[in-house]
Amino acid sequence: MLLAWTVPAAVWLLVHFTAEACIKGNLMAPKPSHGAVETCDDGNMTSNVASPVQPGTSVTLSCQLNPLQHTGLCRTVIFLNSSELIRSYSRAVSTTFLVPTYGKHQFTCKVVCEQKKKLICGIEIESGNPPDEPRNVSCIQNGTDGHPTCTWDKGRLTYISTTYVIQLSNGTDVFCASEKSSGGKSGSLALSKLNFDSTYTLVVAASNELGNASSEPLVFMLIDIVKPHLRNFSVEFENSVTNCSLSWHAEAGARHCRLRYRPLTRHTWNTVESLSGEKCSLYGLEPHTDYEFHLSCKIHPERGLWSNWNIYQTRTPEAVPTGLLDVWYRQQDVDNQRQNISLFWKALSRSEAGGRILQYRVSFEALGQQRSPAGEDITNHTSYTRVMPRVGYKITVTAENSRGRSPPASIVTSLGTQGLRPPQEVSAMAMGNSSILVSWKPPAGLVASSLGGYVVEWAELGRDMGLEPHPAWVKLPASSLSTVITEHIKDNVCYQISVFALYKDGAGQGASVRGHSRAEAPLAGPQVYTTPRANGILVSWAPIPAHQQRGCITGYHLYLQNKDREEAPAVYAISNTSVQCWLLMAHLQPGDHYAIWMTASTAAGEGPRGNTELLTLESAGEWVAVVLTCSFFIFSACVCSAPPARKVLQSLLSALVPQWEDKAIPDPANAAWAKNYMSVKAELTWLSSPFLSTSSFEEPETTQVEEAFVKGDPPDLRDQLLLGTGQRGGGHWPLVSGSGQEPEYDGDTKEDTEGDPYKQQLPDLYKRMVVEVTEQTQGVSEYIANPITNPITTYPPPVTRDHPELEGNPLPIFSPAFLMPCKGNLTLDTVKLNSSSFAR
Repeated sequence: MLLAWTVPAAVWLLVHFTAEACIKGNLMAPKPSHGAVETCDDGNMTSNVASPVQPGTSVTLSCQLNPLQHTGLCRTVIFLNSSELIRSYSRAVSTTFLVPTYGKHQFTCKVVCEQKKKLICGIEIESGNPPDEPRNVSCIQNGTDGHPTCTWDKGRLTYISTTYVIQLSNGTDVFCASEKSSGGKSGSLALSKLNFDSTYTLVVAASNELGNASSEPLVFMLIDIVKPHLRNFSVEFENSVTNCSLSWHAEAGARHCRLRYRPLTRHTWNTVESLSGEKCSLYGLEPHTDYEFHLSCKIHPERGLWSNWNIYQTRTPEAVPTGLLDVWYRQQDVDNQRQNISLFWKALSRSEAGGRILQYRVSFEALGQQRSPAGEDITNHTSYTRVMPRVGYKITVTAENSRGRSPPASIVTSLGTQGLRPPQEVSAMAMGNSSILVSWKPPAGLVASSLGGYVVEWAELGRDMGLEPHPAWVKLPASSLSTVITEHIKDNVCYQISVFALYKDGAGQGASVRGHSRAEAPLAGPQVYTTPRANGILVSWAPIPAHQQRGCITGYHLYLQNKDREEAPAVYAISNTSVQCWLLMAHLQPGDHYAIWMTASTAAGEGPRGNTELLTLESAGEWVAVVLTCSFFIFSACVCSAPPARKVLQSLLSALVPQWEDKAIPDPANAAWAKNYMSVKAELTWLSSPFLSTSSFEEPETTQVEEAFVKGDPPDLRDQLLLGTGQRGGGHWPLVSGSGQEPEYDGDTKEDTEGDPYKQQLPDLYKRMVVEVTEQTQGVSEYIANPITNPITTYPPPVTRDHPELEGNPLPIFSPAFLMPCKGNLTLDTVKLNSSSFAR
């Protein structure tokens, strides 16, 4: 122990004494503490201490002017930089100044006469620190052929010029290298080449005008400071996916190495220490994974410096998939012979996939005595839908990459799931933090050992689960009766949660419940609609949009307030929110004014009200009048439908109208205006449509009327006479009075295409009707019997008295054939009718 301490001390003494000449030539000796004097032409300036000084030193400054430079009207002033320290009207002035900070301080002596200044002399004092002892001295040589570089920590800043000298001795010779610096926290000097077999002692000495300091001696050999270089570092995979071999080349016999490696996605390292040689092997790597390898070496196992880390990155090859796909399905009947089967599965993890999955293979095997295969398909997606015959199937799904297939995942679908009971007492509890606790009990009469497990499935309420691209589910063993679901769970959202029991024949019926992780009061209320009924008001409402529910709706409150009475509104609580969407409000007072609105509630509380509906229940007298009016028209229609009753009614009405109404209707085809019109405008095409003329026989004006034609609905009849029922049509046309509402139509308006198309009653009294005639008659055929398709024939057939029903009918009923909807323009600009045109 004594020898271990004595040898470095002796070496240091040797260096100290043998390097005396080196130190004298490079280090500065501290100056004595006597003053400084600056002599100028017009005077001199003195300081009681010489520069540099340490901060806090008291300095006495004096200025003495030559005799010829002083006048009684001027004053002598000492300045620090540009600040005045002291003034005097004599030739000499003196002051004491305490040096506050580091750096250079410039003092000047000037003579000030009025506004003019004259520089007499000046002196500069520098403030700093003596050097600290250099610490943490170290030397490094990069590679065996490089030059050593030694570094050290200087300690505190000196702020003045400081010299650092490296004194290096090998026992017989001393080498010196110096560096001058006034700043920086560390120093560095390069040395010449050293010998591998020699032992060196190094001391760093620092010196400035305020003091000297030296470091502790550093004793080393070259093997201790050399950091070797590594070359040709590589990683290779031969015939294995998870095994690799590493090789490298290190200079100067650096055979002692260490290795660390990791996947790029992880932060922890796997390390291998004490490697000897230039090659090693690794086992158990993950397939198709990016790895990073770091290698470092040194010359001696216990001495010397480690080389810098050499980095190599590569990806391991792919392997055959080892994971089993998690498959779930939905089954829905299309008809009695077909069913729709939708399959879903979760992608394999990186370690299970063994590489990039290229495709999935789905195969169907029909269950039965022969178990015949039903086909195989390939898809790139994690879902698959197919319409199949309604039988049971065994379905297998496998994942494939470039190296092979995964083990097949199988499910069984059966047609009869009614006997497969669902789990009992399914409940959902909010856990917060985007999680829901789901609990249940086994199906009635069964124990856990007889089941294959459970499936918990969930989806946002309000979304069509059949349209979901990929449902969320989790499979659990039969021993599990609860789980916390967190995947795709969001706060303030209601979820429909279903639990299925797995049997050997497939999944049984599902038991559903609603749940949420966290809820708030709804943002809006339901939209309310009211419909009058004979026994009250039917109130219905629409569900609140999902994004405004803020959780699962637990109930509604319907408020009914009588506006004619100053009283609190009546409140109706509705708890069956999933089924009931209407409520019949009976026992309302006729003639009173009511206001109705609704609110919705979640577990967090009641939300704001929705829209407000104002309504008044009609009195009983108004309803009686409406019922009597409707009854009268219904009775009239029934009476008119019987030919004997209609003849009696027409006989009674014939006495109340003018006699010319009983005349026969003239044939418009024989009119002179029609012949003249056809000869002048032969190119005009008229569609087959009966027309009516005004009874005043005035010159008509051209008018265009657009009527919407909707197939399957009766035409909109506005401002028409009372319409009855044709004998052939059998349809009923109620009275319309320009209300704009379409009357209800019952019956077929088409007539028999054989015989005369005008066998219905024709009007004796003409009323002007200007309509637009459509260019296409295809849609009109549903309302007009036997439409004429020849565009050249523009005249209706002559009317004769061959029809017994037309004789003696002064006011016949308009048939639906005269009320056909049409488009186009019919312009009657040259038509005139008078009484002479009617046949007698």
